[in-house]
Amino acid sequence: MDITLLVIGDEILRGKRQDKPLPHLITVLRQRGLFLHQASFLGDDEAQIAEALKVARSAGQLVLSCGGIGATPDDRTRQAAAAAYEQPLLRHPEAEALIIAEYGERARPHRVLMADFPAGAALIPNPVNRVSGFSMEHAHFVPGFPEMAWPMLEWVLDQRYGHLHDAAPPVEYRLRVVGTAAEGDLLTLMEDLLARHPGLQLSSLPSRGEPGRPRHIEFGFRGTPTLAAAAYHDFEVAVRRDFPALQHEPLAPPP
Repeated sequence: MDITLLVIGDEILRGKRQDKPLPHLITVLRQRGLFLHQASFLGDDEAQIAEALKVARSAGQLVLSCGGIGATPDDRTRQAAAAAYEQPLLRHPEAEALIIAEYGERARPHRVLMADFPAGAALIPNPVNRVSGFSMEHAHFVPGFPEMAWPMLEWVLDQRYGHLHDAAPPVEYRLRVVGTAAEGDLLTLMEDLLARHPGLQLSSLPSRGEPGRPRHIEFGFRGTPTLAAAAYHDFEVAVRRDFPALQHEPLAPPP
């Protein structure tokens, strides 16, 4: 199941707040042997958010959405989710009770608005102030505040998707090839390598060089330890055979 991240909020797009969900989520996913398929940054635009949710839903993606579920008029994520899933926005009794238990008389009239979710929503517990996030099928919505979002996202991944965790996460071995060859010169070798090693994730990062540092290309070989190691060695042999003038610098070689 592909995983997509939605980071929602005009303040992100306007530079008033720095993005934090993306780098954190990449780390959290990697710890569980999972990887992010795509990420989108959206403003507080109900129609735009709803469309992104519809696209992800039709593709069968796991959506992790951060931001826009507060009680102020600019928070439109709850309304967008209701539109995307074609459900009315209703007061969730349990979510309302948690907010009242946390804030007492201060819960009304505004804070209880954060208990209005699309019909059929399941709650995501908030360990900070008990203002719940919510889930619709495989889409999960949490606040944008890191101290709340991080534990709530981890709860979703562990409680709902533990079966997707990889006990033996993929590894990546890296090799730098130094010399005058361009990335395009090695394209046939890369295509052959992928054909011989199905499931391999191959990356290449070329550099035109700089004073004191010659032109080079960094290659990454990602997969199971056995697959990545075999691909690393096969590619190294092929480069030595076809491009003997190039130098090899192991950056993260197989053990």
